[in-house]
Amino acid sequence: MSAVTVAEMRAMEARAAEDGWSEDRLLTHAGQRLGHALAAFFPTPGTLIAYLGKGHNAGDAIVAMRVMAEAYGWHIAARAAWPPADWAALTREKWLEGPPVSLLEEPPDWRVLRRPLVLLDGLLGIGATGALREPLAGLAREMAWLREQAGCRVAAVDLPSGVDPDSGHVSAGAVTADVTCMIGAAKRGLLNATAADATGALAVVPLAPLSPPPGGDLQLICPLTMTAGKAPRPFDFHKGMAGRVHLLAGSTAYSGAAVLAASGALRGGAGLIVLHVPAAVAPAVAAKCPSEIIVRVCEHPLELLENQPDALVIGPGLGPLSGAFADGLLELLDGTELPTVLDADALNFLAQHNPLDRLKPNHVLTPHPGEFRRLAPDLADLPREAAARRFVSRHPVTLLLKGCRSLITRNGEPLWCNATGSPAMATGGHGDVLAGVLGAQLAAATPTVPAASLAAWLCGRAAEIALAGRCASESSLTPSDLLACLGSAFNDWRESSR
Repeated sequence: MSAVTVAEMRAMEARAAEDGWSEDRLLTHAGQRLGHALAAFFPTPGTLIAYLGKGHNAGDAIVAMRVMAEAYGWHIAARAAWPPADWAALTREKWLEGPPVSLLEEPPDWRVLRRPLVLLDGLLGIGATGALREPLAGLAREMAWLREQAGCRVAAVDLPSGVDPDSGHVSAGAVTADVTCMIGAAKRGLLNATAADATGALAVVPLAPLSPPPGGDLQLICPLTMTAGKAPRPFDFHKGMAGRVHLLAGSTAYSGAAVLAASGALRGGAGLIVLHVPAAVAPAVAAKCPSEIIVRVCEHPLELLENQPDALVIGPGLGPLSGAFADGLLELLDGTELPTVLDADALNFLAQHNPLDRLKPNHVLTPHPGEFRRLAPDLADLPREAAARRFVSRHPVTLLLKGCRSLITRNGEPLWCNATGSPAMATGGHGDVLAGVLGAQLAAATPTVPAASLAAWLCGRAAEIALAGRCASESSLTPSDLLACLGSAFNDWRESSR
């Protein structure tokens, strides 16, 4: 989905008006869709408190909180910066339309409210600029305290109040959200890494009259507008059609990385997975691996090409390489056109031996920020978006630059920004799972950019699902939890329900 500026969003709203969409009809439609989107993020009914300014952003929040109450069983209340008499006419009308809602005069007594407790930021919309002023600033501070001290979660309507939707600049005192539900289209500035701490996960609330035009150099990975991975398998599908993934991974110190990567390929849809590991670690890896994975001792990297694989994954937990094995890896990279994921220690190998001139269009690189710094030290201090674009202008690869807002691109194509994920994924092993899922998508003949985009989205969504189930937390989520939720993530992608 193309990311748009405020001016482009206003033009889309003007076209909607020309097509017969009144402000009332559009606001009601947006608020209703927003309510259903929030329920997807917060499936366990609790208490929702809407923090309201006086514009139409507050109107969206009012409609949404009533949907949460009537359709999903949430308890609702509101905190307002001004009395309803001072609100925009349409916002005031929405407040008076439905059953009365408690308008809190004081901060909520969070100790007695039904959990989970979600705060809905409806203070400001895309027309506001600059830092928050009182009384909005005071309500933003209240939301911040409840989030930091009382375990509340914050959902922003269209944007976190105080964040510039065009530049991504976060003003002092801006609202920090755990999820931002962008109305109609992705807002360009909110996709920037500079805004990520304030926006949290990103979601689009689709509205047909506000659909952005196709094209554009910055795109949000979104199941609403992407086709990769959507079609059901034919009924006569078999494992050969799902693709064969061969992995080169693992070492004495990092046997778990090999298991996680191969498990990612298994859960990611591959038909047959062969995990090639050094002889010294083969017994330990075989004991840990799911029984569906074939574990083989690898004496030379070219062995990965035996039995006609459809995609390769090289690097997770592989450790330092030298001598004949290192030479063999260079020979493998030179000699095959198979789609190949280069991750972790394969990237460190590239950085140490500097064979970047050997990189080819079939290579997909998946560095985290530290690995990217070693690969391209002269780019590491640039903004992530600029660094990614510059790197692929030099090298004919697909780049998946990992981080809280993972980026995917190749030369001549847009920059794709992932919307899913959580800081709970800051645990060793999540990147190994991603490499395996990506390998499975490549083995299914998905082109490199859509494959990398889908893999990043699926892994981030699986983490969100694990957390929403309330059996995992930001502190306790493991890559194994993510693997267990990949099936649900696939369903959400295919149903466009996130």
